[in-house]
Amino acid sequence: MNQPTTIFLKLGGSLITDKTKVEHAHPAVIRRLAREIKAAREARPDLQIVLGHGSGSFGHVAAKKHGTREGVRDQSGWQGYAEVAAAAARLNQIVTDVFVAEGVPVVSLPPSVSARCADGRLSYLDTFVLREVLEHGLVPLVQGDVALDTVRGATIVSTEDIFIYLVREFQPTHILLAGEVAGVYEHNDATGAIIPLITPSNVAQYAAALGGSHGTDVTGGMIGKVQQMLDVVRHHPAIEARIFSGAVRGNVQRLLIEPTASIGTAIRIRV
Repeated sequence: MNQPTTIFLKLGGSLITDKTKVEHAHPAVIRRLAREIKAAREARPDLQIVLGHGSGSFGHVAAKKHGTREGVRDQSGWQGYAEVAAAAARLNQIVTDVFVAEGVPVVSLPPSVSARCADGRLSYLDTFVLREVLEHGLVPLVQGDVALDTVRGATIVSTEDIFIYLVREFQPTHILLAGEVAGVYEHNDATGAIIPLITPSNVAQYAAALGGSHGTDVTGGMIGKVQQMLDVVRHHPAIEARIFSGAVRGNVQRLLIEPTASIGTAIRIRV
């Protein structure tokens, strides 16, 4: 049997929820994505997927209301921490239920159970269960979540934060970020062509294109995603990241099977 190939796949909050409305999920989209992932797993028996999803109109709205990303310093803030955790868990339960019903054996592993941060940076996450789940042919599911913080009291960790922490141990070949937009546009108002490739050497010329996020997002929007992925590929040159639309039917399935397909925006070291 071939050595397993590991791919990290994030289903963005903008894709699986309506980020302009409070706690509004898209079950039909989640169901389609589950079916695409199931088909890809069947086509590639060697494929191991670490799956994540954003918080969309669930966690982001609650987190913005309470300022949880910036820290928790009083009892009202801790009440907010609990509310954000509960909101993130509600979306995670929807995703989990749909995927299991569609035959994708996801196991939810909420980061807040073990995550520790230092001034907003993830410094520890227990990975034992995640590794065991992968080895038994299951699909670990992580999410944007709350986390305790030695400086801020508590904060928010994004799915990208979690993926970055897991890279060294699980050595994925690709990090796929599926959102509602087709990739990184040449202009930040989503007009013009999609930028096919961003590297550390050409990113400066696209600075104006790296705008914010549609709807409420407390974790940095598009510019944050690009900067995080550039940091990953600088430290791990064998990895390629890709930002693309999961709203286009078949994109997720195709990229899991053929992750170098010319869909969306690739982020890597090599030109």
